[in-house]
Amino acid sequence: MEGRLYQTILRGDIPAVLSILQEEHLQDTTEQALPPPPLNSVLHLAARFGHEELASEILKLWPEMASAENEKLETPMHEACREGRLSIVRMLMEKDPWVIYKVNKTNESGLYVACETGKLVVVQQLLEYPRLLMLEMYSTTSCLHAAARAGHTEIVKELLVARSELAWKKDFNGSTPLHLSCSKGHLDTTRELLKLDPDLSSLQDNEGRTPLHLAAIKGRINIIDEILSTSLESAEMRTFSGETVLHLAVKNNQYEAVKYLMECLNITKLANMADNDGNTILHLATAGKLSTMVIYILKLGINVNAINRKGYTALDVVEGDATNSGVLVILPALQEAGAKRCDQLPPMSQEFQAIQDSYPNTPPSRPKKGLESPLRHQRHSHRRRREKQIELQNEGIRNARNTITVVAVLIATVAFAAGVNPPGGFNQTTGKCIMGRKTSFKVFMVCNIVALFLSLGIVIFLVSIIPFRRKSMMKLLMVTHKLMWVSVSFMAAAYLASIWTIMPHGQGMAGVLVTIICVGGGSTLLIFIGLGVLLARHWHRKREWRKSKDRKGSPNSSVSRVEEMLTSKKKGESTSNSDLDSSDQGGFHLY
Repeated sequence: MEGRLYQTILRGDIPAVLSILQEEHLQDTTEQALPPPPLNSVLHLAARFGHEELASEILKLWPEMASAENEKLETPMHEACREGRLSIVRMLMEKDPWVIYKVNKTNESGLYVACETGKLVVVQQLLEYPRLLMLEMYSTTSCLHAAARAGHTEIVKELLVARSELAWKKDFNGSTPLHLSCSKGHLDTTRELLKLDPDLSSLQDNEGRTPLHLAAIKGRINIIDEILSTSLESAEMRTFSGETVLHLAVKNNQYEAVKYLMECLNITKLANMADNDGNTILHLATAGKLSTMVIYILKLGINVNAINRKGYTALDVVEGDATNSGVLVILPALQEAGAKRCDQLPPMSQEFQAIQDSYPNTPPSRPKKGLESPLRHQRHSHRRRREKQIELQNEGIRNARNTITVVAVLIATVAFAAGVNPPGGFNQTTGKCIMGRKTSFKVFMVCNIVALFLSLGIVIFLVSIIPFRRKSMMKLLMVTHKLMWVSVSFMAAAYLASIWTIMPHGQGMAGVLVTIICVGGGSTLLIFIGLGVLLARHWHRKREWRKSKDRKGSPNSSVSRVEEMLTSKKKGESTSNSDLDSSDQGGFHLY
């Protein structure tokens, strides 16, 4: 379409538009009026902006334009329905009655877009064609879904009168119109759908969630009240993962929704129920570090020592991730409520049996002694081995710090002694260095001074900073260790330069000097290369360990929801013992 014609339509200058169209020959004008598919036609724009006279004239000249499609496969009918242009809708239906059945790329008809945007008068006009609603039953989603999602209650009423079966239709996610209305918090629309049939509140989507579950996820307290006042039984329904309405509310940190459910309804039984992974609402709240939620749940008098399928109590979960400040509030609250770790519970504990009995769809448990004792023994052994490894690592880090300090002092002592007693000695008369003008002596002095002051800097650094965290200690050792490498290198270079200065340079001595330098420098370089290779291998093991840890923490694990929440809290943070865990087989790590 030419820019001139397009701008004229935007201004709404209808006589000018008709004048432009009539000036051209029929073929040229048709090319302007019927552009390539990616663009909107003149009739699309006329329908969008509500230019009735222009639309009427265009339909007289080119009736076939009523079914013209743009890049989204939308006809002018879609534009007219979306903007609520009832008169243009009627014009288009008179020219081509079949245009109301055309759908766009996303399988949406003109009725669908009118319901989505809340154009009631257009919807009422299109509902005069019953076949249109019949086609809605076979599409992936219906116009009732669109109206319920947007909260257009009057349109929902019209659709339910015309074809009430749409209320049971599910979209590609398994959601009914009531699911969408509850998720968005449209109270009046929800009431209309429940008035049709209260059993709609029991329908589940592809994940087993009911409308009540979605309302709890979003914290829609008014919707929760409306559903439960109609059907209290829906409160006890679970998702396919075994989650109750309380699980979903806690998992999504909907404190007010949890408080309403527990205080206004008699569903205390749900508080101790576990999902398919054995997690109670207390497990989920502690995993998410929801301190306010945890404190409130503890006031309800629920079982604080329930054990999930991995053998973790709520106290085990919170102690497994102490990187969040919420732990400082949650941990004392749990301990005050009598919470214990799994290895502190007796083998025949009632807590263990209670959580086993609450597993949905699980076979009868074996005798508690055979099931609990090995678990306690494994957990206790693992904890002891872990504590011993951490203790040994911390001792090794402290020893490494002391060793670097001693070595730095020795380098500084040797460098100082070499500086006050330079190679070649002093002139007894002037007190100046005899070899002071030689290039090799100047190299010696530069290297010796660098080694001296680097070593002094390392000593001052180590004695001035006292880190009390492992991560801070590792950073300190990494910096000082690399500085010590540099200092040792310069000390070695100073020694070689002093040898070159004091050795005679006559015939046959050049080869000896070169050999000495090559042997000394090569040995030092070989050591550094070997350490570099070991360091690279250590970094590689550490990277592979982190990848393996991420895979183990995927949602496919047996405690997926707790571990998923823990992972989301830790995302972007490395574990405090990554060096220890990645070097477990080798027994050592480098820094």
